[in-house]
Amino acid sequence: MTLVIISLTLNVLVLVPVCAGLAADAKWTHEAWGDPTPARGILLSIYFAILLLSLALLWIREPRLVAPLLAVQVIYKITTPWSVGTLRNPVVLSNLAIAAAHTATLAVIWPQLGL
Repeated sequence: MTLVIISLTLNVLVLVPVCAGLAADAKWTHEAWGDPTPARGILLSIYFAILLLSLALLWIREPRLVAPLLAVQVIYKITTPWSVGTLRNPVVLSNLAIAAAHTATLAVIWPQLGL
């Protein structure tokens, strides 16, 4: 359960400033995500949904509910070097680090899922 808490807390610690920065159109967000566009707004909505789910799951702590969230995150995070076209973007690098943490959590909770 400790890794579940770590993964969900990591989501919260990363997504609170990211969502606030994107919502406020902070200058630093332009370097990482580009200028405001509808696509960037959609990304903010996705990040906000992950943030809300992470907060809720910190209270619920049910592996069968945590696993799908982390699995989706791992998939999109490990595909960002391909979709962005570089490893030099700071978002790509942080995504890969977070994907590694979430993969470790999934490896630990997988036997509890009864699949």
